[in-house]
Amino acid sequence: MRVAVFPGSFDPITLGHYDIVERAIPLFDKIIIAIGQNSQKKYMFSLEQRMEFIKNTFAKHEKIEVDHFEGLTIDYCRSRGVNFILRGLRNPADFEFEKAIAQTNRELTKNNKIETIFLLTSASKSFISSSIVREIINFGGHYELLVPDTVRV
Repeated sequence: MRVAVFPGSFDPITLGHYDIVERAIPLFDKIIIAIGQNSQKKYMFSLEQRMEFIKNTFAKHEKIEVDHFEGLTIDYCRSRGVNFILRGLRNPADFEFEKAIAQTNRELTKNNKIETIFLLTSASKSFISSSIVREIINFGGHYELLVPDTVRV
């Protein structure tokens, strides 16, 4: 069974995230959207809210599971028996950052191959980021154009 973990903070999930998952569905038997918890980070939305946004967004997709974890993504993948990490790339800066993480993960999992699969975000969604969405929400702007319908403040 081909299972991928799509890790992130999803604070909140955006149409960019949605684009990556929708396009990855045919590639995998199951995709686990895993919300990583970082004790150093302050989130706009609670873990429960973020999980609910994602569950509601993908409610009609049987291949999607929503979960959360603390610690390293590769440790979470090992604990779930998953061999693929799914990542979206918006721009060259994302590529350089994600490439370094993927190469580090490959070193750390030599005996436990975990491959990172990159998908380019569709051009029409490549400018969207959760941090931009949070800023728009903070200033009362029209964030609705950047997130799935299930994300409402």
